[in-house]
Parts: sequence; C-alpha cells; structure tokens
Amino acid sequence: MASSFKLDLPRRPRRLRRSSAMRELSCETRLEASQLIQPLFVIDGDGKAEPIASMPGIDRLTLPLLIEECRSLQQLGIQAVALFPKLEDTLKRDDGREALNPGSLIFRAIRALKQELPEMTVIADLALDPYTTHGHDGLVQPATGEIANDATVEILAEMAVLAAHAGADMVAPSDMMDGRVAAIRAALDANDFEHCAIMAYSAKFASAFYGPFRDAVGSKTEAGDPPLDKRTYQLNPANRREALTEAELDEGEGADILMVKPAGPYLDVIRELREATDLPLAAYQVSGEYAQIMAAAEKGWLDLKACRDESLLAIRRAGADIILSYFAKAYAEDQATVQP
Repeated sequence: MASSFKLDLPRRPRRLRRSSAMRELSCETRLEASQLIQPLFVIDGDGKAEPIASMPGIDRLTLPLLIEECRSLQQLGIQAVALFPKLEDTLKRDDGREALNPGSLIFRAIRALKQELPEMTVIADLALDPYTTHGHDGLVQPATGEIANDATVEILAEMAVLAAHAGADMVAPSDMMDGRVAAIRAALDANDFEHCAIMAYSAKFASAFYGPFRDAVGSKTEAGDPPLDKRTYQLNPANRREALTEAELDEGEGADILMVKPAGPYLDVIRELREATDLPLAAYQVSGEYAQIMAAAEKGWLDLKACRDESLLAIRRAGADIILSYFAKAYAEDQATVQP
C-alpha cells in the first residue's frame, strides 16, 4: 500500500547497500588467499592420508601427499603453511628428545617441501607436545610435576636452529614459556640464520577449543583421564591486560609477527593488540572453532560457507593481518571460482 509519508533524513546508510556492486564498493574488510596460512599435519610413511575424525575434511599427510597438497595450495594463492608432526608413540619420551633429532619427521618434511616448492613459506612449530609422552608443551619436573621453563627454552632454541637448517622460513614458538623469543632469536642469529623469522604465539590462551588439534598430533589424553592442565603456562581466558603484556615482551625480544590464539573467542584481544603494535598480527582460528562450524553444518543447523566466511572476516575486521585456519584451502577454492 502506497504511502505519502517521508522522513527528512540527510543521511541514509542503506543507500550504500542497494546493490551488490554498491556493497562491494563500500566494503571495509577484505580477505585474500595470500593472507591465509594453512596448518598441515604430517605423518611418516608413503601410504594414504589419515582422516582426523574430529576435524572433518582435514587429514594427516605423508610427505608425498604433503608436497602434493602444498602445490595445490600455492596454485590457489596460499603462500604459507604451518607444519605439525604426529609421531609414532615409540618415538615419544618424557623429555621429548626426538624434537632434537635432525632426521626427525618434521625436519624431513621441511627439507622435502622446500626442495620441491622453494617459494612456499614454511613455518615450523616449536613446542614439545607432539614429542612427549605426557603431552605438555615443555619438560615436566618429575619431583614436582611443574613445567620447567628455562630447560624447555633451551630445547626450543635448539629446535629453531634445526628447523632453520632444514629450510624453514619461519619458526613459531607455541609453548608460552617465558623468555623463549629472545633465546630463539639469539640462537638463530648465532648460527647465521638471521633471515629466519619468528612468529610468536604471544597471546595463547588456556582454551577448551584445542581438543581436535590434540587428537590430530596425538597428544590427547586417554579416554577417562582428565584433560591436560596447561594453565601454568598458557594465558587465563579471563585476562586481557596480561595478553598485552605478553605481546609487548615478545616484541621487545625480537618477534617479527605476534599472534592471538584462539581467534574467534578473543576478537577483543586482537583489536587491542592491533592498536598497541605496528608489527604484523596473526590470529589462529583453532581446531575447535573449525570443528564446531563443521559439526553444526553437518547437522544442517548452519550454512557452512556463509558461517566460515563470516568467522574469517570477523577475525580480519578485528585487526588480524594473517589468519591461520583449517578453512584456508576451502576459502581460497571458493574465491578462485568467482575470479574473472
């Protein structure tokens, strides 16, 4: 029914929403494949990929499959991958010493990948959880059960040098030990790896969203056992100012990129860090964030593509320059199909 009523409005925001072309012109936040990092899980052998039940669509890859996957990612415009190994249980020790074996799975994966795809940026995770029987990111003191900060940092620095020697372009300490960025930077520089960058997991929270990842790398506790308590080194989810302090310390110690992990539940922290630093800022959309969207979509409760894209754009809008996400490849594939 027609009406003669008209509002006297000098500003009508809907003008810029009238068409897809107008919406595109006024779009404030964009996400390109080149801003994404695909995390990848690596296993030994030359057989088939191993599906990860808690992360539908994500597999553990043997080295030949890893190279094949990275070649596909590169063709889609994704220029960086973060590698995480899943070791055989026989290689795990309380002290995680396999992490310092130059012939260990992760170093072989880096060498193979850089040989085949030298332009791909390869990021090596630095933490002990894939290598230890207990699943902690650092060494456990037998007498007290406490995580030994300085002894862990010593191993992380050695891991960084081995990763750089294998060809890693960047190392990413995800352990949350005090002082590890400075020690890693000093070790890299002392061994003529000044070019190797550090992406610090600066604000890594003791989150409940990591479960599927621990399943993927084999550090998950056995059924019936209590979940690992990492609250003595990972951040309290209630603390915002402490996250800023950690990031400030990492920047002062020589980090090249800072990170917030998880991403979605900590958009406020991403925004605060974006305003506090001029360094590139990464955010990790973790396994639990991925799994909950996938599970709801499988149930028919959510639109997978729409929720995926909205979640990624929210992380970018909050201030992240770089996003690590298990959705990276699927997002890039969809973007490629709409390119002229």
